[in-house]
Amino acid sequence: MSQKTISFVKMTGAGNDFLILEPLKGVNLKTLALTMCDRTNGIGADGILILERSKKADYKMRIINADGSEAEMCGNGARCMAAYIVRYKKPSKKLFGIETPAGIILAEASDEIATIRLSEPKDYRPDVFLTIQKRKLRVQYIDTGVPHAVILVEGLPKIDVRTIGRMIRYHKKFAPRGTNVNFIEQIKPGLIAARTYERGVEDETRACGTGSVASALIAFMQMYPETRSKTDARMKVMTQNGDILDVTFDITDNRINNVWLKGPAKFIAQGHFFIS
Repeated sequence: MSQKTISFVKMTGAGNDFLILEPLKGVNLKTLALTMCDRTNGIGADGILILERSKKADYKMRIINADGSEAEMCGNGARCMAAYIVRYKKPSKKLFGIETPAGIILAEASDEIATIRLSEPKDYRPDVFLTIQKRKLRVQYIDTGVPHAVILVEGLPKIDVRTIGRMIRYHKKFAPRGTNVNFIEQIKPGLIAARTYERGVEDETRACGTGSVASALIAFMQMYPETRSKTDARMKVMTQNGDILDVTFDITDNRINNVWLKGPAKFIAQGHFFIS
């Protein structure tokens, strides 16, 4: 039986790990993601990222989750892709555009630190009330490229993220898309810790870029509810991996815009994967 060889680079962005590939022909991407992302029989990753040509921006990124579904956006994945582009494609400009299904994002990278500007957040809902395990929860919702529910908690390390997160992820109030679920706790002013159940991975991940952004925005609005306009607002997010992501944004007439996400994007390995 003949085998096809696929070249890959493995990267991690604050705990989210990805396999970055160049364009592929004649390959079922869903099957490929299920195979490559398997942590026992494959290489292991939260998803695969495919760098393609774009007619709208400098580059294009496709995101295939570990379960084979395609995502609209991935913050830590985009940061990894930015670092990959700088290292392997040598872009002529420092700040370049990457097309995603969620819109064109801006990106830059230096060594293993990458920064992206996300599309503007939308559909903020501060009061979504759910009953989970016979308990009423107040959930806040925002779309930062993909949907995110955010719950403020005390005792974050003890939260059963996998069980509760799965219930909220599939709750009818978030149908049909479903939602990612973030549990956050304030550590000190300007710093929160976050744990995330990721849609598409269907488990808790070590980090989530768009989830960190959603968590940071909602935490800021909770801590400073009277703020109507502010330039260069900032919130730091500690991921389950222990890395710190830096989220900055502007508030203009009570609307959030100019959202940037900065953090580590590390190169782990490169190699060849064999598929039949």
